[in-house]
Amino acid sequence: MEDRKQEQIEQEQRLKDNLSRIKNKIIVLSGKGGVGKTTVAINLAYALAMKGLHVGIMDVDIHGPNIAKMLGIEGEQLMAGPSGIEPFQVIPHLKAISIALLTRDQDAPIIWRGPLKMATIKQFISDVNWGDLDYLIVDSPPGTGDEPLSTCQLIPDINGAVIVTTPQDVAILDSRKTVLFARQLSIPIIGIIENMSGFICPHCKEKTNLFGIDGGKKAAADLNVPFLGHIPIEPEMVTYGDSGKPFIHYQKDTETGIILNEIVGKIISSESITI
Repeated sequence: MEDRKQEQIEQEQRLKDNLSRIKNKIIVLSGKGGVGKTTVAINLAYALAMKGLHVGIMDVDIHGPNIAKMLGIEGEQLMAGPSGIEPFQVIPHLKAISIALLTRDQDAPIIWRGPLKMATIKQFISDVNWGDLDYLIVDSPPGTGDEPLSTCQLIPDINGAVIVTTPQDVAILDSRKTVLFARQLSIPIIGIIENMSGFICPHCKEKTNLFGIDGGKKAAADLNVPFLGHIPIEPEMVTYGDSGKPFIHYQKDTETGIILNEIVGKIISSESITI
């Protein structure tokens, strides 16, 4: 019993020490699945790293981890070092951690209850050798359940939440709940991103609002939080994500790439971010 208590004390200290070396912690949330939250998180982390900033991305989606595939590191395994678990070095300024990097069978489901998930997330923070980071981007599963709640409790000084939605009413309804979730936990709202906001035909260039338009913008206005921008439906973003090549790295000069970089700029300049 005493040994267990001492280990808990030591882990808490490691957690505090690791967090003290990370300037900014941002959690990416969504009220429902399928809105492109992980795509936004990946491209945000990559864009920051491309600016020469030291970035970590932590995947706390235990049941449906996707960042390994979208970063092109699926099948890689994490290694233990003298300073703890070593996160995977994706590119020179970007490190990643995910449960997908700890399992050999990518098809095997993770069938865990809340306490085990919280213990894993705690270990991702306390026992991973993150080093000195300018940004830690946390990709959370949709909703307001165990994983986002555990993360927010374990990182009491989160700089802010970025909330991803699509324009349709059902997604907006859930995104509003996510804003209120963050507020109840005293987490600053960096802003709302409206993803899948219109499709521009590659042939005739006509724009079609498949899921409506400005739902996220209206929700931001109603809830008095910043609106970060519209990201259009971009077929190539899907292709690049599935092939493990973040869109913003390979297509930064396209219209969508420019929009993504503008959104990143707004996030960096948010009043809750430490320069």
